[in-house]
Amino acid sequence: MGGFFGTISKSNCVTDLFYGTDYNSHLGTKRGGLATYNAEEKQFMRSIHNLESTYFRTKFEDELGKFSGNSGIGIISDTDAQPIIINSHLGRFAIVTVGKVNNISELEQDLLARNMHLAELSSGKTNQTELIALLIIMGKNFVEGIENVFNKIKGSCSLLLLTEDGIIAARDKWGRTPIVIGRKEGAFAATSESSSFPNLDYEIDRYLGPGEIVRLRADGVEQMRKAEKQMQICSFLWVYYGFPTSCYEGRNVEEVRFEMGKKMGQQDKSEVDCACGIPDSGVGMALGYAEGKGVPYHRAISKYTPTWPRSFTPSRQELRNLVAKMKLIPNRAMLKDKRLLFCDDSIVRGTQLRDNVKVLFDYGVREAHVRIACPPLIYGCPFIGFTSSKSDLELITRRIIKELEGDENKNLEKYATTGSPEYERMVEIIRERLGLTSLKFNTLENLVDAIGLPKCKLCTHCFDGTGCF
Repeated sequence: MGGFFGTISKSNCVTDLFYGTDYNSHLGTKRGGLATYNAEEKQFMRSIHNLESTYFRTKFEDELGKFSGNSGIGIISDTDAQPIIINSHLGRFAIVTVGKVNNISELEQDLLARNMHLAELSSGKTNQTELIALLIIMGKNFVEGIENVFNKIKGSCSLLLLTEDGIIAARDKWGRTPIVIGRKEGAFAATSESSSFPNLDYEIDRYLGPGEIVRLRADGVEQMRKAEKQMQICSFLWVYYGFPTSCYEGRNVEEVRFEMGKKMGQQDKSEVDCACGIPDSGVGMALGYAEGKGVPYHRAISKYTPTWPRSFTPSRQELRNLVAKMKLIPNRAMLKDKRLLFCDDSIVRGTQLRDNVKVLFDYGVREAHVRIACPPLIYGCPFIGFTSSKSDLELITRRIIKELEGDENKNLEKYATTGSPEYERMVEIIRERLGLTSLKFNTLENLVDAIGLPKCKLCTHCFDGTGCF
């Protein structure tokens, strides 16, 4: 996925830019980049680093002295090297993007046919941020150019442009990814995660609407394009991506996770001694489950944060498996002879949970029950790509459907319907393969109710296959 931060101030912005961007580190793991604009010298400054073996701060801290200016943008990305700096008929600008372009080959050919060129990268693939920049400069102005992006790409795209006249923020036309505007005395900021704001003294000013475009200057925000009425914000933001202190559309991540767990706890008939959360995103749900069920919360598993990054960071599945195992440390003293219920955000491949469950029983757990915050992931995401999966068959659900039906695409609606015979059989097979005493997934109705937005404003494609393309 990815996350960005941009700020413009009446004073030097570099410190805010550095820390604000760093607070998006949980959203991406491959590339980090910063760009600033010094109005006095009329100069852009940019730096990009690979983050696959380290963290954002370690790469950028030592070179902050070379940045200057009162406006800048930063990115933590799972895709391209960015920001890119462009000199065009619209003027000079730097660009960062968060999104997924599914028709990139088609757009490449169209641009080449128009006598435009794309840089050749060492990866052998087109940088989608460069492609989006080229689509923008085909417009007569920035608004027309960004609308060109909205109309031509299949997928999603939110972006920040650092221009010679402020920062332009544009949210994806369907609002699949968020942009939050913050303000403090003498400065404004735009970010993917509102958790960037508190320690930098920003207050949330407002949330950009789907397709809305604004220009930030140090003394105010100018709307350049009105928001669309329809929205399809990714519901998985609250389930997994979001940092607990972040808010999207006015709904706090931790509050939603707590509500998801509480609803499951109130409805669950299982007898357990305590509830535990799989760190990090399962903790809020487990706290809610404990309250709803009326059982204590115990921290039976802890995450070793100093060195282990997220489990899907490495490119090789074997290494992902190792990271998944090593980063979570069970506490034998809290496990022995207990009927434990563990809460987790989701099950994608099942690798991490299967390995964790084996350790739990090795450590003397009597029963291991698992509750999942969201419904089973049946459909791959065509909009923002929340895992490194290259095929729907990497989903444990689709592998089981293929075994049962002979075709991984057959009867998907039945398997996505809570309580159907197909659904129950699939969940039972997952339970058996993971070695669990019991396994239950949250319902889509509970998830939508916890988020607190109408279902028509949420993208739930990965659960039920619905969504606008």
